Amino acid sequence: MNLQRVDLNLLVHLDVLLREKNVTRAAEQLGITQPAMSNILRRLRKLFNDPLLVRSSEGMTPTERALELQPRIREILADLTQVLEPRTEFRPYSTSRVFRIMTSDYAEATLVPKLVKALRSEAPNVILDFLTPSDVSYRDMEQGRVDLAINRFNEIPQSFHQVLVWRDTFSCLLSSESPYAHRFNLKNYLKAQHVWVSKTGMGVGFGVNPEKSGGLGSIDQALQRLGQKRQISVFTRHYQMPAMLAANKDLIATLPTRVAKMQANNDSIIMEEPPFFIPEFELTMAWSPLLQHHPAHRWLRQLIMHVARQIVDDEENPPQEIPIINHLF
Repeated sequence: MNLQRVDLNLLVHLDVLLREKNVTRAAEQLGITQPAMSNILRRLRKLFNDPLLVRSSEGMTPTERALELQPRIREILADLTQVLEPRTEFRPYSTSRVFRIMTSDYAEATLVPKLVKALRSEAPNVILDFLTPSDVSYRDMEQGRVDLAINRFNEIPQSFHQVLVWRDTFSCLLSSESPYAHRFNLKNYLKAQHVWVSKTGMGVGFGVNPEKSGGLGSIDQALQRLGQKRQISVFTRHYQMPAMLAANKDLIATLPTRVAKMQANNDSIIMEEPPFFIPEFELTMAWSPLLQHHPAHRWLRQLIMHVARQIVDDEENPPQEIPIINHLF
């Protein structure tokens, strides 16, 4: 193939076509007519010697070749954008950029407070817009409408860049007056009523089905592997609630350890290790390849990872308290 005869704009058109899977919508997004978009699709089919999109009962469906091309086209366009953008030095202290970050409630409780503190020092004019998983779709991220997503992902598009923020385990919160407080074993765990708390993934969430314990997350999946099932009385998506709910003598909340430590700060609540094995989970940061090389975005990612490392280091090496020697005062 003679690359000098290839119109690189065709790659832009192909990217939009594969994202929209609809000729009319792709034309509207690119500001051209539907016949012009149809003509471009014919040129693309000839260029790649493949139909790329075929009609089906569900609309236009990408071929195997198109699915193979899509992430590679995204990377090529991202690299071209980086090459063609003028080089400018990013100055955090003076920028007034808006960063839109999708965070799970877990990340918001554990990571965001110290991140905001660091940002107020490093970039006081930055504006932060924190979104929930229900506010954001993978398509929003792919198009660069959202800068970052920090969440526990079950799956994520292969074209996205991602990095591990940290790993966490699970702990249980229960009332100090619970009948199981001093006999915390699997048998009593299963006797108790439980608080379920979680919201992972992307897009609009729906109510849970208590009968389908395998779909409730890693805690219930771990119990299912033992042939057991807990009795859940309260379902919530907010990590602020479990400590208050666990103050009830008959309720137990099983939640990530970093959140549990933050909430087990009064005498009425105790924290215990789960009486069965639950695999640890990963908090991940993900972003679109379109933003991979952007100086401001790269700076933000580095700052987030720096803050995350500090949080982990402080947990592993807590500051030593200096003893007070009363007789000297």
